[in-house]
Amino acid sequence: MAGRLILVFCFLGAVVAGAAQVWMMAAREGLARLEERAEADLRLASDRLVSALLQFREIAVLAAAHPDVAALARAEAGVAPEAVAAVLRRIADQAGARDILLLSPEGRVLAGEAVPLDRWPLTPDLRRAARGASGRHHLVDPATGERMFTFAAPVFRENGPVAGIVLLRIEAEQVEAPGRGDPVPVWFTDTAGVAFVANRSEMVFETEARPVSLEGVYPPGTPLHAPARRTRMVAGTPLQEGGAYLPALALPVSQPLPVISMTGHALADATGVMRSARAQALSVALAALAVGAVFLALWERRRALAARLAAEARANAALEQRVAARTAELSAANARLRQTQAELVQAGKLSALGQMSAGISHELNQPLMAIGSYAENAELLLERGRGAEVGENLARISDMARRMGRIIKNLRAFARQEAEPATRVGLAAVVEAALDISQMRLARAGVSVDWQRPDFPAIVMGGEVRLSQVVVNLLANAADAMADSATRQITIRIARGDRPDRIVLSLRDTGPGIAEPEKIFDPFYSTKEVGTGEGMGLGLSISYGLVQSFGGTLRGENVSEGGALFTVDLQAAPEIARGGPKEEAQ
Repeated sequence: MAGRLILVFCFLGAVVAGAAQVWMMAAREGLARLEERAEADLRLASDRLVSALLQFREIAVLAAAHPDVAALARAEAGVAPEAVAAVLRRIADQAGARDILLLSPEGRVLAGEAVPLDRWPLTPDLRRAARGASGRHHLVDPATGERMFTFAAPVFRENGPVAGIVLLRIEAEQVEAPGRGDPVPVWFTDTAGVAFVANRSEMVFETEARPVSLEGVYPPGTPLHAPARRTRMVAGTPLQEGGAYLPALALPVSQPLPVISMTGHALADATGVMRSARAQALSVALAALAVGAVFLALWERRRALAARLAAEARANAALEQRVAARTAELSAANARLRQTQAELVQAGKLSALGQMSAGISHELNQPLMAIGSYAENAELLLERGRGAEVGENLARISDMARRMGRIIKNLRAFARQEAEPATRVGLAAVVEAALDISQMRLARAGVSVDWQRPDFPAIVMGGEVRLSQVVVNLLANAADAMADSATRQITIRIARGDRPDRIVLSLRDTGPGIAEPEKIFDPFYSTKEVGTGEGMGLGLSISYGLVQSFGGTLRGENVSEGGALFTVDLQAAPEIARGGPKEEAQ
């Protein structure tokens, strides 16, 4: 009894440790993907802010080049300040600026809207413009408490010195408005560490430490406040706990913006990633507990049966007069034992079939990555008003969804040993479809593809989805094998076989080659390290079965020049009569 309790506790400990490892790997992978999306969102918001500010800077430069503005700054006769003020007001209205003023190099107001100051304070942008260069500044207006961006452009005399300065002012809320509907909180801090622009009003004036007032940027009374967020480590990644208007658990990302002397920040909602990681860990734990319960029940049953047989043997030795009756009982017990063994064999078959279904996640990963890529592109194109291209991306997403359904159908057929008849398939089109699905993964891995369409119609007998699945598996294995190689290239060719009724597809990589070529098609055989989460050793085994299902052969071997070579030998489709059905796409 004590030994069994120790064994049970050890098994439970192993289940907990395995579930924790699954949770850790799932959380890390999910957070890595989340970080990529958050960085893309932050880059989009940063580009939008920088573009808007640079546009206003150019407007200030163009206003400084206006003939009437330059004439008044140079004190030329015949130019009235009211006329110049009207010109500046018209430019400000067309550009959407708060106001535009014409100042002297000392800060005296020469033309513009009525302002309470006769002499404008020489902020850093004005001092820079007085020296002959364009300047930019941001500050909180001490009179109204509004956040302002200011742009100063010099007006030169004909002989060179600065005659005046054009000052353009815009409200910070104007450049915030386009991003207020974004689901990801984004804010931008200046060199003092204060959030000056944000798409959440409660994040404006957030600061990790109260900054020193730099040249009147933050006058007394500015509502600076520390962020109400705490940071904690989750799966080795620092995550922040949000407030009422922020994600409960978020991944922070940042990006320096030297063009505007600011730093962009974003918070990506990580609650879904953590929920998915917990669900995966719980599924693994429940599956392990179910398997353990089955083995424990079988073990106890066999133990009870062994004890029973021993008791029957002892009774048979002690009571020779009941040999016949005991023999009958032993025969019945043997029959039950054979039935139990048959049940164990059937359970083993069902267990192997269940493990094979785990390959579904491996086979659907490629279309899911393509759907994610097309969806992100559609979102960017929709924001830019390119509706026609959005429709194309949505059509591709729909095609990927149909392709996933067909993949599931084929995997189910493979698991049930269904024998669907082979049809005419264009092998080149299958290769290009697989390359389209694997494009993002190959690009991230730094793999280049040398692919040339054949100079003959390569029509074979097979299944389009199953053949595409085989090529995707071979591409993924090649990319993984070349992870540590200096040169990462995959060469794909289609050629005629040794016989006129055969067509061969070859795929060669520049990796280290195959360590054990005779084992590569065995189920659950993998060269990847245990615990990496990459592959379950089913890809090549499934591909081997798929190719065989329509009369082909799949071989893998090492090349003398280096790398591995996989060849798929397929049955060429018979020629069809002229005027018959249209030939399949190659």
